[in-house]
Amino acid sequence: MPYRPLADEIRPTSLDDVVGQRHILGANGLLRRIIEGGNVPNLIFYGPSGTGKTTIANIIATRTHRPLYRLNATTASIADIKNIIADIGTLLAPEGVLLYLDEIQYFNKKQQQSLLEFMEDGRITLIASTTENPFFAVFGAVLSRATVFEFKQITAEDALPAIDRGIAIMEERLNAAVRCEDGVREHLAWACGGDIRKAMNALEVLLTASARSNGEIHVTLEDTRAAVQRSAMRYDRDGDAHFDIASALMKSLRGSDPDAALHYLARFLEAGDLITPIRRILCSASEDVGLAWPMAAPIIKSLVDNALQLGLPEAQLPLAEAVILLATAPKSNTACMAISAAWADVKAGKVGDIPRHLQNVHADSAGLEREQGYLYPHDFPGRWVEQQYLPDELAGKHYYIYGENKTEQAAKRYWDDIRSRYGQTHKEEES
Repeated sequence: MPYRPLADEIRPTSLDDVVGQRHILGANGLLRRIIEGGNVPNLIFYGPSGTGKTTIANIIATRTHRPLYRLNATTASIADIKNIIADIGTLLAPEGVLLYLDEIQYFNKKQQQSLLEFMEDGRITLIASTTENPFFAVFGAVLSRATVFEFKQITAEDALPAIDRGIAIMEERLNAAVRCEDGVREHLAWACGGDIRKAMNALEVLLTASARSNGEIHVTLEDTRAAVQRSAMRYDRDGDAHFDIASALMKSLRGSDPDAALHYLARFLEAGDLITPIRRILCSASEDVGLAWPMAAPIIKSLVDNALQLGLPEAQLPLAEAVILLATAPKSNTACMAISAAWADVKAGKVGDIPRHLQNVHADSAGLEREQGYLYPHDFPGRWVEQQYLPDELAGKHYYIYGENKTEQAAKRYWDDIRSRYGQTHKEEES
């Protein structure tokens, strides 16, 4: 009998045995109702690997009694598509086919468009899978003819029943009972990051290599850790997981949660990526801490420079310090909001002429105007004088609003005092 990987042998044949995805396959889940109804439209399955996308395609093929053709977009070509199309209407596929196209994001526009005619008239029912956001990875013409379902990462709790089924299959294969130390099952479920395929591969290696005594296979937690080796963390520098982790790091810093921020930083460090977290950390210093603690920017820059000079693994130390400082610092986004508002006006064409008294003084030497009218603030008490700086079209517009933190409130009190003390005085002197 030919060898069959455990991950393939354990693949469910019914919806009730599928691990996780209760949001679409539960008792009233939309995808479940579509499959059980038998009239399956073109589908796009989006989510991490090892979450059941291929399994569901197999179940759909079985329930609809239609031949299932499989292509992987990383290696398939237009010729492969033409070969499938050639079978349509023959004894091999008299009523059309189900085409499971894995990693559709690797098909270019021409390859994806070659399916459109057959998707349109129903001769091909496309079930495409992708680990990247389909609204970016799939061309609009294909996307508009399909229904997207998101497959979520499987939790460790959801993975435990699959691990138990895998152990049962391996017991039968190896003709021996399996005895696991406490924590073995849980470690497998947790360390494989919600990827059932990885969990089954690790389990198969573990049970095959574990010591046997008196007809029993004894599995230790130490051997389990060695088999898994390291956390099967999802990370792809060009994929959604990369940007999700970066977003989670930034939002944890903004939300003042040092523990979460350290966790997401550690995920980047585990992947050997310094540049992405550094960019987010530097950005957070100005975007989220900002004027509430202006010294954050130079301090964080110094820590980042240290990290880059040290490299991994020592870079973890200054980066951890930077993350904790930012997460526990007072927060203000007033600078961020102020420049966003100002930039929005510029984009909208609200610019106007620069007031004459602010223009380059050298223009006077060209004989355009003799008097510029600029008031030099250092010549006035308080080093301030009231005059218009914005163009006439924007006079009186306020982009910056002082934050509630003590630093910005101190600045506000200072300038409120200056304006109240000297504003009227300057006007009286002018009159």
